[in-house]
Amino acid sequence: MESSITIPAFTSEASLKRKLRKHLSNLGFHKSEDGSLVLPGSGKEIVRNLHSVQRNDRLKKNQDFITQNSSKLVDHFALGKEIDPAKIRPVLQKVHSGTWESDLFRFASLTWSVPVSNGFGRRLRYLVWDSGNNKLMGILAIGDPVFNLSVRDQLIGWNSDERGQRLANILDAYVLGAIPPYNYLLGGKLIACLLRTKEVYSDFLEIYGNTKGIISGQEKHARLLAITTSSSMGRSSVYNRLKLDGTHYLKPIGYTGGWGHFHIPDDLFSNLREYLRTIGHPYADMHRFGNGPNWKLRTTRAALSALGFKADLLKHGIQREVFICELARNSLEILQTGKGAPDLSGLLSVDKVSKLALNRWILPRSERMQEYKFWQQSDLLNLLKVNWQTTSCEIKRFA
Repeated sequence: MESSITIPAFTSEASLKRKLRKHLSNLGFHKSEDGSLVLPGSGKEIVRNLHSVQRNDRLKKNQDFITQNSSKLVDHFALGKEIDPAKIRPVLQKVHSGTWESDLFRFASLTWSVPVSNGFGRRLRYLVWDSGNNKLMGILAIGDPVFNLSVRDQLIGWNSDERGQRLANILDAYVLGAIPPYNYLLGGKLIACLLRTKEVYSDFLEIYGNTKGIISGQEKHARLLAITTSSSMGRSSVYNRLKLDGTHYLKPIGYTGGWGHFHIPDDLFSNLREYLRTIGHPYADMHRFGNGPNWKLRTTRAALSALGFKADLLKHGIQREVFICELARNSLEILQTGKGAPDLSGLLSVDKVSKLALNRWILPRSERMQEYKFWQQSDLLNLLKVNWQTTSCEIKRFA
């Protein structure tokens, strides 16, 4: 039964329900007979369209930042004619908050067709430079993983207590990709392989090896044994078959269940939190620091439940393919048992991994397909424009 709590008109139940129904309808969702959401179709273009409202909203909120910084940052992006595939030499640069490198990371992430997360808890962010021409090749960032990820936990063989004790040894790559025109050269594959490098392992050890858990407050003595990531577009053509010199750099381990909150934009989420606040719900003031990486999902679910909606509204149906990168030869064994020292005998440097990836993917692609040569600065700027025209579509009632 839907709640009958009386709250101020500007956050009334009725208006909030109407706003939520209209938003989901505008995205193209409709309701099945059992009340669950049904996707408006399948394929990568459908996923991009579903993210378009959130992406346009993100770009709109960042327009001042883009305007103020584009002139000084855009020259760090390569033109097609500035790339010599044979001379590509990637290097990693750690990103620190409050620096121009942090601005460049933010600027680059805004070109993504799927909005980039800010990460949670422990974070390592990197710019990937092509030292062959001193241009930005891509970005990657790893942070605390979600607590519940069934395909990961089944692979390792954890029970809930074991997961709580050893999850500190895993991070999740929440940003991972190449910037145009390097993506035309399969640069995304090379950058994904950089997760499994000595530099990333050492950076984690130096910064987080002896820190306390945010929630538990306990010393973790963590080692970076594995990194998970997932494809935003369902099955991934970039992450699949990532194997160099006989070593798997990413392995597919299954799919997510299609649950999440990406289809609930920030402004609507703020309305849901305000509603929880007016009814005195304890989740109204949950925050990502100290409440775990699933705090936003739990807050949204609580608000929907209080409004009388089923939790099925959080099942958007887009199953993301999940991958794992094992940095040690015995990563899974240590994660499962909690015993042993990491066998890092197969871990290579950024330079060595890059050379393998260059010969495996970049050079052959540059010979077969040469679209990258025509990439212009105007193409980059076009990625940062917002389409303010709302696509008309039939509104299906969420009665």
